[in-house]
Amino acid sequence: MAFRSEETQTEDYLFKIVLIGDSAVGKSNLLARFARDEFYPNSKSTIGVEFQTQKLDINGKEVKAQIWDTAGQERFRAVTSAYYRGAVGALLVYDISRRLTFENIGRWLNELQTHSDMNVVTILVGNKSDLKDAREVTTAEGKSLAEAQGLFFIETSALDSSNVTAAFQTVVKEIYNILSRKVMQSQELQKKDSGRLANGKTVVLQADENQEAETQAKKGGCCSS
Repeated sequence: MAFRSEETQTEDYLFKIVLIGDSAVGKSNLLARFARDEFYPNSKSTIGVEFQTQKLDINGKEVKAQIWDTAGQERFRAVTSAYYRGAVGALLVYDISRRLTFENIGRWLNELQTHSDMNVVTILVGNKSDLKDAREVTTAEGKSLAEAQGLFFIETSALDSSNVTAAFQTVVKEIYNILSRKVMQSQELQKKDSGRLANGKTVVLQADENQEAETQAKKGGCCSS
C-alpha cells in the first residue's frame, strides 16, 4: 500500500519498508533518528501504524523510502498485518539487552513471509548496542541467525546514532540493486525479442528467385518474343 502525491511526484522510485519486532525494542526511535535525527527517551508504544518518508540518492537516482512503524503489541497484530502488503524491505529489530525479543525473531520473520506479497529484502537489527553492560544477546548470535535465515545483519543504537543510517541504506540499496538487475534483464529480453522480429521480417521479405520467376510468369510479365 503506497501513496503518491501527484503534485510532488518527483522521485524516481518509491519503496515501502516496514519496521517489525517486539514492543519497546526501539523501532520508533530508529525511525525518528533516521528520518529526523531525533531521539525520544520516554517515547510511548506505537498504537497501530505510523509512517515517515525519507529521500535517498542511490546511484544518481532519487529514491523515496516510505517507512512504516508497526506496533509490536499482540493486540494490534490483526490491525497491522495488512500493512505488510506491498512492502519490499523490512528491518527486523530486537533489543540486545532482552533475550526474549531475540528469541521472538523467528515468529516475526514467519509473519513477514506470510503476509507480504513478495520476497522482502530484510536486515536483522540488534538495537540498543549502547547498553553494553546489559547485553544478553551476543553479536555472534545475531550474525549466526542472520546467516541461517539469509538476512543482512547490523547492530545499531538509536540513542547514539551508530549504524542507524547504514541499516536503512543497506535495505534501500539492495532493493534498488535487485530492481536494476530486473530492469536490465527485461531490457535484454526486449532486445532479443526485437532482434528475432527483425530477423523474421528479413527472411519474409527475401523472396526466392524461383518464386519471383513464377510470379512474373503468372502476371505475364516475363519478356515475350
